[in-house]
Amino acid sequence: MVNILVFLKEVRLEAKRVNWPLMPEVVRNTVTVLAITLFAAAFLGLVDFVFTRVLNVFIF
Repeated sequence: MVNILVFLKEVRLEAKRVNWPLMPEVVRNTVTVLAITLFAAAFLGLVDFVFTRVLNVFIF
């Protein structure tokens, strides 16, 4: 039980040392990740659509 309490105290101290990002940085990074994800999804969807059309020409 003592080890658990020591561990939790150390976790609390370490969390205070963390350099937490500011809200504008969080928002900017979130928007960047969403934009890249949407771009990748659209690109892969387009590639899938093109390959499906090309394969349908050869198969049917």
